[in-house]
Amino acid sequence: SSGINAEWPLRPGMSINKAPVNGTFTRSGQPIMEVVNDPKAYPLTVSFGRGKIGANEKLMLASTFHSLYAISSKISPVEKSSGIRMMETDEFVLHCFQTITGVKFFIIVDHKQTACEPLLHRIYQLYTDYVLKNPFYLIDMPIRCELFDQNMKKIIDQVERANVYNSATLS
Repeated sequence: SSGINAEWPLRPGMSINKAPVNGTFTRSGQPIMEVVNDPKAYPLTVSFGRGKIGANEKLMLASTFHSLYAISSKISPVEKSSGIRMMETDEFVLHCFQTITGVKFFIIVDHKQTACEPLLHRIYQLYTDYVLKNPFYLIDMPIRCELFDQNMKKIIDQVERANVYNSATLS
């Protein structure tokens, strides 16, 4: 036996030798343990990641955060409070940037991630460059803009590789 035990299923977003996995099978239906036990598969590359959330979960998260944001700005002892800018838990840190038009951008990062404010401003810049200038975009509708998605992916990949946001290194 290889000494490897996969009792817990791997979530979407994870892969073995660049083959996406879901549960205890690769996308092609091959059991993960067959790949692990196959000497030809070595060296073995296992990528761990968070599973993607669906549109409904995104809407629920945004709605919940918007409500918390509105409540916090109303009950704050600070006059004309701008609401939640950062919320820290044991598991993650949520950073928020609200534009002058009221659009909120928020990111959820682990505690090691720093310099989130410039990252949020860069995301806002992408939003203004690729979404707001798109004649087919309707305000308050989900963003469906390929150039925005491509540039967001590029920034996220660079942040994850560097494990820190550095505005000088991102284009």
